[in-house]
Amino acid sequence: MKHLLSICDVQHQILELLEIAHKFKMSTSFGKPLQGKTLAMIFEKPSTRTRISFEVGMNQLGGTGLYLATDDLQIGRGEPISDTAKTMSRYVDGIMIRARKHNNLIQLANNSSVPVINGLTDLEHPCQALADMQTVLEYKGDFKGKLLFAGDGNNVCNSLLLICSILGMDMTVACPPGYEPPLQIMEKAQLLADKSGAVIEITSDILSAVKGCDVIYTDVWVSMGKEAELKDRLKIFQPYQINEQIMGLAKKDAIFMHCLPAIRGQETTASVIDGPQSVVWDQAENRLHSQKAILYTLLK
Repeated sequence: MKHLLSICDVQHQILELLEIAHKFKMSTSFGKPLQGKTLAMIFEKPSTRTRISFEVGMNQLGGTGLYLATDDLQIGRGEPISDTAKTMSRYVDGIMIRARKHNNLIQLANNSSVPVINGLTDLEHPCQALADMQTVLEYKGDFKGKLLFAGDGNNVCNSLLLICSILGMDMTVACPPGYEPPLQIMEKAQLLADKSGAVIEITSDILSAVKGCDVIYTDVWVSMGKEAELKDRLKIFQPYQINEQIMGLAKKDAIFMHCLPAIRGQETTASVIDGPQSVVWDQAENRLHSQKAILYTLLK
C-alpha cells in the first residue's frame, strides 16, 4: 500500500489494520514508532474529528502533525496541486488531505513521492469506514450481520458499501429516488460482494429495509457544499429520519451509528442518538485508533 485513496487500496489489509487499531486502543504505552516523522494535513474543508484524530495520533506515535488550511498555502492563490505535492514531498513523510473534489486527491497522489491519505473527498471517506468497522467488531464480534445506511448516498455511504462488500457484511442503502450512490461505486461494490458473499441492496423503502438489521447508520442530509439544496432536502429526506419507530423495527440489540456532526431533529432524533442503542461516541473515539493504525502502517 503506497497511498490510502480508497478503502479498496487496503482491501487485503483491513483486518490487519483493525487489529493494529485495537492494540493501540488497549495499550497505555504507544512507544514512538513515528519519532521524527511529519504529516502534512491539508484542509480544503473544515473538520473536527479528522483534524484532532490525525494530529493527536501523530503526537501519540512520536511524530508531528502540521495543520495547513488552503488559504495558508499557495494552492489558495492558484498554484497547481501537482507543484504543491512535489514540493511537500521534499519536506514531509506523508500527506493527509481533506479535499473538496476527489480529483484533487488523485492529482496530489500522482505527484507525491510520499504516502497520501484520503481524509475525505466528495466520493469517499475511507478513514471513517475503518473506524466504523472497528466499532461494529467491538459491539457485534464479527461482520455476519446486516447494516442499513439511511439517507443520502454520499461519500460515507460509498466507503461503507465498499468495506462491507470486502468484509462480507450485508448492507442496504435506503434513500430517496435520485439520491442513490454513484453507479461506479455500486458496480465496484457488487464485484467485491460477489467474491465475499455479501448482499448489497438499494431501496427507497426504509420500513422494509430496517427489519432484521443489526446496525442502523445515518449521516447529515445536507453535506458541505450542498447548502443551497437545504429546503428541498429537508422535505425529501424526512421519511428517512432514524427515530424510535425506525429503531423499533430493527433487531432488539441493533446499534445506532452516525459519523458526526449530527443535527438532532433532522436525520435522527435526540432520543436515538443520545439513547441506549447509540454507539456514536465510541465510534468517534475509534477515529483516533484507526487513524493511528493507518499512520503506523504507511509511515513506519
